[in-house]
Amino acid sequence: MASILIGTAGWTDKTLIASGWYPPEADTPEKRLRYYARQFPMVEVDATYYAMPAEQTAAAWAERTPAGFTFNIKAFSLFTQHPTPVKSLPVDLREAAGQAGKDRVYLKDVDPAIADQAWDRFLAALEPLRQADKLGAILLQFPPWFPISRSGKEYILACAQRAAPSRVCIEFRNRTWMSPENQEETLSFLSEHQLPYVCVDEPQGFPSSIPPVLAATSDLAVVRMHGHSDKWDSKSIQEKFRYRYSDGEIGEWAPKIRDLAADAQVTHVVFNNCYSNYAQVNGQELIEQLGD
Repeated sequence: MASILIGTAGWTDKTLIASGWYPPEADTPEKRLRYYARQFPMVEVDATYYAMPAEQTAAAWAERTPAGFTFNIKAFSLFTQHPTPVKSLPVDLREAAGQAGKDRVYLKDVDPAIADQAWDRFLAALEPLRQADKLGAILLQFPPWFPISRSGKEYILACAQRAAPSRVCIEFRNRTWMSPENQEETLSFLSEHQLPYVCVDEPQGFPSSIPPVLAATSDLAVVRMHGHSDKWDSKSIQEKFRYRYSDGEIGEWAPKIRDLAADAQVTHVVFNNCYSNYAQVNGQELIEQLGD
């Protein structure tokens, strides 16, 4: 029987805490995570994109959640070719990483040995989750300047191999990967290598817009619900994801999720419309719609 796990992209957002979604007694980070894990079977950690995780933090996450709970982890920005503040790297790697004389560096600016060490530490920090069988997938969200190409495919495979035995899932922000002429090629490539494609629901008509194609390219299917803010190109995270799905929209998505789940063993649905309690409310509505 295929399982569908529904969760949100985080549990610590200040606007969420201010919304009153947490009961008054959930007044510490530990209590909030324990409460969240009683409402949802999974969560996506986005903080790991901005800063390297610490092993003791991952160990605390594992300890504070019940057996069977799943953490998806967003990959550190350097690994997906995003600009990365040098100060977000481990202290002993900063001097070497900053040799380009920049406060923010891209992967191409960094010695491969430094990037390799960063990968080692990133994966080591997640080991408590893997040992507890609570590590779902590492989200590789590639930027708008990462178009379909042979070198792009090779880099995706290199990341998957680097992360093994942990698994990765792939989200694109460059439309060439899922354009009508390239869509079949992209999905076939991911299927050939058993790499989960991250299906997205997001605003259309922007340079980074990816169509809402639902496809299972491995035994794990992943959907990320970004909402439909008309400020998708805003630099404000709150403006970009400030969107609450209506009951009707959730009702339309429920059968689509069921159909997708029929083609996979496990399906993760992550609500990333993280403003106030929007993601949590929409996630709970979808759980009700699916009867889980």
